[in-house]
Amino acid sequence: MAQATGITLLSRINNSANALGLLFMLPAAAILLVFLTYPLGLGLWLGLTDTKIGRGGEFIGLDNYRSLFNDSVFWLSVFNTVVYTGIASVFKFFLGLWLALLLNENIRFKSFMRAILLLPWIVPTTLSAIAFWWIYDSQFSIISWVLVKMGLIDKYINFLGDGWNARFSVIAANIWRGIPFVAISLLAGLQTISPSLYEAATIDGASRWQLFRHVTYPLLTPIIAIVMTFSVLFTFTDFQLIYVITRGGPVNATHLMATLSFQRAIPGGQLAEGAAIAMAMVPFLVAAILISFFGLQRRKWQQGTKD
Repeated sequence: MAQATGITLLSRINNSANALGLLFMLPAAAILLVFLTYPLGLGLWLGLTDTKIGRGGEFIGLDNYRSLFNDSVFWLSVFNTVVYTGIASVFKFFLGLWLALLLNENIRFKSFMRAILLLPWIVPTTLSAIAFWWIYDSQFSIISWVLVKMGLIDKYINFLGDGWNARFSVIAANIWRGIPFVAISLLAGLQTISPSLYEAATIDGASRWQLFRHVTYPLLTPIIAIVMTFSVLFTFTDFQLIYVITRGGPVNATHLMATLSFQRAIPGGQLAEGAAIAMAMVPFLVAAILISFFGLQRRKWQQGTKD
């Protein structure tokens, strides 16, 4: 009887695509649960204590968060993170979409150009950051050298010594590194759109802009939602690029929440305060996910119908 029940259950699972998909996802879900839930729980607990490196802490409630509320450097890091994420994400989207549309056309050396496009993404982040650090060097900057030789400027630009110059410099580095991810992902989405849709719209007299507006964009929206959600999350939590190029300087002008959390927790020894800063990032990340889920992936965008 038990054997027959087991066979019936297996048969139902095999015949149900949803149940079978859930079964295949369980091992990965278990791994994510272990390796994500424990660090998140530990960070939440540390943020509620006064733990320091080399000394166990005691529960102090929300004192760390109250301290951050009055910390001007923390709020500066929040401002830097929002500006960094917002500007970089917008540029990565538009430039990535433009490159995806370009590489989706029948152009010469298309495969080679696609391979070259991936280079900024596959190069290790630290190596890219070191390269940009040299590019922005106050004495040996290739950008400043070229502009001086062309007679456009009189002296070398202080890329990393001025607050706003440093902000825009690290944003440019992040854009350069992140464009390939957006472009290749959107290109993969473009490849799934049937050419017959473009042919039918062209026969009806649609212009190139109308083809994009009424065919490409609606069908590409689900991919855009997923890609830009990941792009925003990667940018918001960026650490390596900032830490290698500026280490948060000058005068905390490029400190992001991630780099400030590390600085307070490890070099500064204030593990609890660093954990509190890290946990303060969670609402922003959850908001980005919710915007994607409830806004960009609505059924009427995906299926052309109202909810």
